[in-house]
Amino acid sequence: MAMGGFIERQEISGAVTLVAAGGKVIHHEAVGEADIATKAPMRRDTIFWIASMTKPATATAVLMLQEEGKLGLDDPVGKYLPELADLRTADGKAARVTLRHLLTHTSGLAEATAEQSKAARTLADLIPHYAAQPLRFEPGTKWAYCQSGINSLGRIVEVVSGQSFPEFLRSRLFDPLEMRDTTFYLTKEQLARMAKPYKSVDGRLEEAEIGLLHGREATFRDRYPAANGGLFSTASDYGRFCQMILNGGSLDGRRYLKPESVKMMRTIQTGDLKTGFTEGNGWGLGWCVVREPQGVTGMLLPGTFGHGGAYGTQGWIDPEKQVIYVLMVQRSNFPNSDASEVRRAFQAAAAAAVGR
Repeated sequence: MAMGGFIERQEISGAVTLVAAGGKVIHHEAVGEADIATKAPMRRDTIFWIASMTKPATATAVLMLQEEGKLGLDDPVGKYLPELADLRTADGKAARVTLRHLLTHTSGLAEATAEQSKAARTLADLIPHYAAQPLRFEPGTKWAYCQSGINSLGRIVEVVSGQSFPEFLRSRLFDPLEMRDTTFYLTKEQLARMAKPYKSVDGRLEEAEIGLLHGREATFRDRYPAANGGLFSTASDYGRFCQMILNGGSLDGRRYLKPESVKMMRTIQTGDLKTGFTEGNGWGLGWCVVREPQGVTGMLLPGTFGHGGAYGTQGWIDPEKQVIYVLMVQRSNFPNSDASEVRRAFQAAAAAAVGR
């Protein structure tokens, strides 16, 4: 679906696309190659690093725990992570950072350095690095994409639930949803199905690395489970997750979230703040929400919500038309992966197929 030209021009090596409408998958196609050197074809079960498409899963975990009364979105983060109890702005002013701020990228929390992230083995290892720096702005006054905030939420899930973050997601979300290939750590069998990442250099594709792995294989387990962007998945797995969210928190007779929790997630929480990596968006709880469709979102309806990943992956949900759009590609150096022409072409073709 609309991907052939991008493959021929060596903008991507291949793609897996999925569209669901009315609760059914109406399109699921693999084109191109997962590995150019070996000419291994893309398959519908090819596994991709989905990067920041991890964030909605993290938000889902947080909302699950709120429903159980184990945390509150408007609680201060220091209630669960004492290291973050005394956060201050650069001018020394005390600041109250809440879980809601973390979910909406409005906390101002500082980031760890690349070396600190590389050395971290657990989510807990990261928290002191965030605490050691002043906030970048007063919470709630700006939107700034914040990896540290989402990783802090992953650690809060661990503290509150008593489980590791991967185990919580596996037992509460991925296993029940039959998302068998969604994980922070691949098995050897899964590694063989993983799409190689590429970068565009002078009009040709060259192999790239996944920065998260620091040159190691995706099977390497001695690294922290990045709540901000550490998951690997397939189009069909992520499609099931999106279908559960589109259904208001349930799938195949099992409820994961209450409808009111899902409604909060997909409702803009950031007021009039300018958010996102394309124009016309607001931010919900873990999701980007299209406020005024334009450009790459021009074929979507207002209220469509979703998230992209650094290497071009995309997952979007239209609650009005009951449509899910999932795009899996693996290219590292899009100028703006959310604004790629690959995304635009896929969504345009899909929207036309289901009827705009």
